Amino acid sequence: MANHKSALKRIRANNRKRLENRYFMKTMRTKLKDIRLVSDKAEATSKLPSVVSIIDKLAKKGIIHKNKAANLKSGLMKKINKL
Repeated sequence: MANHKSALKRIRANNRKRLENRYFMKTMRTKLKDIRLVSDKAEATSKLPSVVSIIDKLAKKGIIHKNKAANLKSGLMKKINKL
């Protein structure tokens, strides 16, 4: 257990951020799953900007790595172009 007041505060802050990050990651994974299951190109194209926006926000915050964000977006673009 932490002995300093600042360490206790850091533990509380880390727990808050961990829960926020879990929420953001789960939201992103759900959106990715939704767009991957779509078989209509028009519908997938309309959903794409919101998913790309979420991925970019997570990369900007440092929740996911920028290369992972680029790979996710690239994979989505390839899938939609194949439809």
